[in-house]
Amino acid sequence: MKRITPIILSVFMSSFMALYAQESKLEDAQSSAYENPGDQAFLAFKIKQLNQKKAAIIKAEKEALASFVLEVDQRQMKGLISLETASALKKEAAALRADNIAKRSAIIDLEIELLQKNDGDLVQAPTELKDLDKGAEFSMEINGKPFVFFKEKQVKYDRRTYSDFVISMGLNNLVNFDQDIEGVEDVDFQLGGSRFFEFGWVWRTRMFENSNFLRLNYGIMFQYNGLRPKNNQYVGVIDGQTQLAVFEQDLRKSKFRTDNLVFPMHLEFGRSDRMERDDKIRYSIQNSFRIGIGGYAGINLSSRQKLKYTQNGERVKEKLKQGYDVSQMVYGLSAYAGRGGTQLYAKYDLSPLFASGPISGNNISLGVRFDL
Repeated sequence: MKRITPIILSVFMSSFMALYAQESKLEDAQSSAYENPGDQAFLAFKIKQLNQKKAAIIKAEKEALASFVLEVDQRQMKGLISLETASALKKEAAALRADNIAKRSAIIDLEIELLQKNDGDLVQAPTELKDLDKGAEFSMEINGKPFVFFKEKQVKYDRRTYSDFVISMGLNNLVNFDQDIEGVEDVDFQLGGSRFFEFGWVWRTRMFENSNFLRLNYGIMFQYNGLRPKNNQYVGVIDGQTQLAVFEQDLRKSKFRTDNLVFPMHLEFGRSDRMERDDKIRYSIQNSFRIGIGGYAGINLSSRQKLKYTQNGERVKEKLKQGYDVSQMVYGLSAYAGRGGTQLYAKYDLSPLFASGPISGNNISLGVRFDL
């Protein structure tokens, strides 16, 4: 939805400017009718004037919504946007207009209440609505100083780069293609208990001037890869080497984790909906199927292990953070495919987990990826 809101922003601003001009003319024409604050006739006139202003606001907001819905329907019939995108645009526009009516009406109702409490004798603060080279500004003077309520920046005509917060999660394990594995029992780490988690920020840039089919996806991610040894084992440093060893007590939990900072980069393919207006062009991939192929590179931040066991009838929890001879440079291949903001995601470390020692293998992960 965050890409839909900018589409209707310019329509809202233009209708607001027109409504303000209309209201100013109404006030100028009628302001000289009553000039005695505190008089009941003056109070009744001001309240009537404010109610007329509220009615004009409601009418203008409804007309702006109807105009926007008509334009969206025309674009959908021409095939410029999908039915799902059109429905989403109209739904958010209706919500925005309803919110505008409620908030602007509440301001007028408050002014009416203040007039009634003060018998119409209310100090008027000068207000100003003006066009700027870089947007629109609405302000009023308070104690002789201008107070800006909002200042909207100029809408950029064509955005080639978009950004998303991304989360990935799923299963993780260690694989060595040089070893013969006949079954699940030959794997040293639990299949279901070993997991990974990633989060970070990515940018998506259109590669061509007039086509959004090919995009470069890049960013920064924090990556957590977890492994749970089987058969009451843990990752220990014995005689200077990192290896799997049997723990002296019965382990209730054994988990080894590496934390990495990586910079992913993917070539992303997929169609998108082109939404074109007089003042801007936008591309939406909200309902489109897409595929990303690429990789990542980064550094290891830390490695740690958590052990839970019972000793002498007491529950013990140990958190160990020491040098496990983990590879300091991390790099690998990754890919994703899916519709909209949800994709299947896979990654494989080309760098070994441990720089040396008897535990040989590379992290491999499979899960889901969400663009938020």
